[in-house]
Amino acid sequence: MRQLQGRQQIVKGIFLSVILILLIKLFYIQIIDSQYKKSAKNNAIRFEVQQAARGLIYDRNKKLIVSNIASYDLMVIPREVKSMDTLSLCNLAEITKEEFIRKLKETKSYSDYKESVFSKQLNTENAHKIQELLNTFNGFYIRVNTTRDYPVDIAAHVIGYLGEVGKEKAKEKYYTKGDLAGRTGIESSYETSLRGHKGMKLILVDSKNRPQGSLNNGKHDSLAIHGANITTTLDIDLQEYGELLMQNKIGAIVAIQPNSGEILTLITAPNYNPNDMKGRSRSANYTAMSLDKNKPLFNRALKGTYPPASPLKLVNSLIALQEESLNKNNIYLCNMGFEFGNNRKMGCHEHPSAVNLKTAIAMSCNSYFCNVWENFYSDYNTVQEGYAVWKEHIESFGFGNYLNNDFKLGTKGFVPNADYFDKYYKRWKSSTILSMSIGQGELLVSPIQMANLSVILANRGYYYIPHIIKEIENDTIPFKFKQKHYSSIAAKHFTTVIDGMELVFNLKDGTAIESKVEGITICGKTGTAENPHGEDHSIFIAFAPKENPEIAIAVYVENGGWGSTWAAPIATLMIEKYLKGDTDYPNRERRMINGNLLRLQ
Repeated sequence: MRQLQGRQQIVKGIFLSVILILLIKLFYIQIIDSQYKKSAKNNAIRFEVQQAARGLIYDRNKKLIVSNIASYDLMVIPREVKSMDTLSLCNLAEITKEEFIRKLKETKSYSDYKESVFSKQLNTENAHKIQELLNTFNGFYIRVNTTRDYPVDIAAHVIGYLGEVGKEKAKEKYYTKGDLAGRTGIESSYETSLRGHKGMKLILVDSKNRPQGSLNNGKHDSLAIHGANITTTLDIDLQEYGELLMQNKIGAIVAIQPNSGEILTLITAPNYNPNDMKGRSRSANYTAMSLDKNKPLFNRALKGTYPPASPLKLVNSLIALQEESLNKNNIYLCNMGFEFGNNRKMGCHEHPSAVNLKTAIAMSCNSYFCNVWENFYSDYNTVQEGYAVWKEHIESFGFGNYLNNDFKLGTKGFVPNADYFDKYYKRWKSSTILSMSIGQGELLVSPIQMANLSVILANRGYYYIPHIIKEIENDTIPFKFKQKHYSSIAAKHFTTVIDGMELVFNLKDGTAIESKVEGITICGKTGTAENPHGEDHSIFIAFAPKENPEIAIAVYVENGGWGSTWAAPIATLMIEKYLKGDTDYPNRERRMINGNLLRLQ
């Protein structure tokens, strides 16, 4: 009991000490310090928040891709606004009188005492004129700020853009109404690192709203702290080249470094210029792009969903090898397709008939992989039992989840449960969903998931979470990006599949022989995804070199037809550009650059 009473006395003593200090300080300010008395009589104190400059963003080779330039915001403290020449201020702020009335009402409803942004990013000349006329615009002042500038006009979906904070975010301690924050891309994912820390200036202003300098020579000011600079994993030169190849097309390219999970390129087409999403024209540009039927704002690389098409044949082969329902030397005949059920047939293109696993991959024989599918299910008592095993393997390749990437954005795709088929078909068997043996049907994936599949193949069974961050100033990279994630397939089974992927370029009837690159051993797989809304989609995945791979890639070209027509040559040009720095196939490059598939829309 005595110990408790002693603690109570200590707490009481602390409270009394704090109160005494505050009373002494108040007495000093009000009675003794003549400077404060003079300020109180002749000036008002304006508390000006000092916005921190956002951190700079670099590519993996330290090339600057996002910087800052000075900008000017018109600020308002509603309770200080008095009668004025409203029209003059409207002209200088480039707003209408109706906008003035609306904005003033909005800022008052937010707070009559707190500062708010009234008009953002004024041009320099008008900002200076307002500054000169502040004595006629009581309650308003100019805040010097920074805005984003883009030395490169590419990688818009990677970089992202800034937007005014919404009501919920404005409630956070850091933000005030009118502040800008990252809305998409790196700007959003690493907002807390990039934004820095705000400062505060106590400015003396006279009765005519004119600044008279800092209170007490800035003794009470706090400086804004620059946001952390960020180095990304992006190769901006490869990104630029990929965007050039994808111009006038719809689709995506994702390239990843297999031994680290670092994203080298993340391309969505059609794209937009990041400079279109800054300044006073941002709202109009955003509206125009939102209405564009080709959806340039939609991040297809992360959020687009497509059938995996023939690249799934590689995964189905690995599953069958793991479950011992497939011998790599098995030979299946192909008579332009696989017959099943009640006089039904899964068609196949013309190629030499007798095929084993390697040549089946090289020639993309549908019949072979239908046999692999049916043989796999024959080992189980029910189709549901077999499907559960298949699904578990599929999900170990990263399908059906977001991959936990640092964009905090993406789609899971769609890997249906068995009860989905129970409900849809009532009674079903393996042949009911035979289209999934060749990557068609219900399964849906995103381009980044397919690039991750390329990584798993390149690494013979594992991947790192795909990520865009390489270095954060004065901070560390999340440990999750350094952890290996293993598929459910033993490493020994990848050898035959990878050999087949090499034959895609080297066998006489290989599906990508025309996209071969001399001097680089590329392992790849073409795909053609059925599209009920038009021309089929052209797909290709690959990695290179075969030994010690440095790049893994996935390319989707909507309405591009065969995988060998558009996706394969684009992928091999990208690989060659990354590994060699240039291309030895100018005609191939010219055809890809000049190809315009938007005309087909």
